[in-house]
Amino acid sequence: MKVLYAVQGTGNGHVSRANEIIPFLEKKCELDILLSGTQADVGLNYPVKFQRKGLGFIFGKKGGVDMYKTFKQMQSKKFLSEIKSLPVEDYDLVINDFEPVSAWACKLKNVPCIAMSHQWAVLHKRTPKPASKDLFGSMVLKYYAPCKSGVGFHFKNYGENIFTPVIKKEIRHALKKNLGHYTVYLPAYSDKKLISFLAVFKNINWQIFSKHTKKSYTVGNCNIKPVSTVDFTESFTTCQGIICGAGFETPAEAIQMGKKLLVVPMKHQYEQHLNAAGMQDLGVAVIKSLKKKHLHKVENWLKEKDVLQINFPDQTEKIIDLVLAMTPAKNMQQPAVKSLPRQTPLAARWV
Repeated sequence: MKVLYAVQGTGNGHVSRANEIIPFLEKKCELDILLSGTQADVGLNYPVKFQRKGLGFIFGKKGGVDMYKTFKQMQSKKFLSEIKSLPVEDYDLVINDFEPVSAWACKLKNVPCIAMSHQWAVLHKRTPKPASKDLFGSMVLKYYAPCKSGVGFHFKNYGENIFTPVIKKEIRHALKKNLGHYTVYLPAYSDKKLISFLAVFKNINWQIFSKHTKKSYTVGNCNIKPVSTVDFTESFTTCQGIICGAGFETPAEAIQMGKKLLVVPMKHQYEQHLNAAGMQDLGVAVIKSLKKKHLHKVENWLKEKDVLQINFPDQTEKIIDLVLAMTPAKNMQQPAVKSLPRQTPLAARWV
């Protein structure tokens, strides 16, 4: 079977997950890869056949998405041209990780397109939702990369075909250490804002990874470093705790490793607020912003001794088998199946 695996390249999590999934797909089908978006700091380790601009979200410096720059780079004629020129009709199946060009091309050309993404899971009726609803945000998640069927990833098995996170090998097999520092990755905030907020906690060694600098420098107890996969992984696997946005993969990896975790959901990013609701369901600390009124919550978090750890099972190959089996039967040499057996409940423990 000929498969196109389409990956959203704007977020690091999509690319990290793809690096784990691709080896299994290569064993089971004839595979090509499409990557769209421009802001990931993590590189894809496999050859990309189609590189597209797609539609991305541009981070600002005040804790959210820069909507002006985001809409400015959404060049409609360019996007429509990418949709029409993508030869999805050459494939038996497109597997889509929240990638808009291939999803809309499949919709236009009536080609099977199955979602395999976190976004597929967050809109499920059983997943946690924030108190404040965001109709526009829900519409973006639903129509940004539309697929009629799929499987999703979330922090819990909230429903049929929703599975726990794909944890990359470097984290799953990492030797757990605690060297006492705290790792920070909040790309939607400026260095100045992060330093101003975190320097209040004078006895903490902060290792801040920034999209806004190309060289390392130190201000008091804040060590600012440019984003590097190797350096971030080293800092992350040896830290006492991490403060990050309410994305999916990095918080999941922190929970897997039993690292103290505090998340700050990005403004104008409804998916992150959905994720934050899911993490609060687990007992993870959440603050709305880096305003002074939240300093006491960070202080309480720093004093907290109990840490959540969940060993997320590795079901990557079984999930891929399910996705391939969901392809319309006329394109398959094997019968389609509805779903995998439901996962057994995860045993969460506080250490």
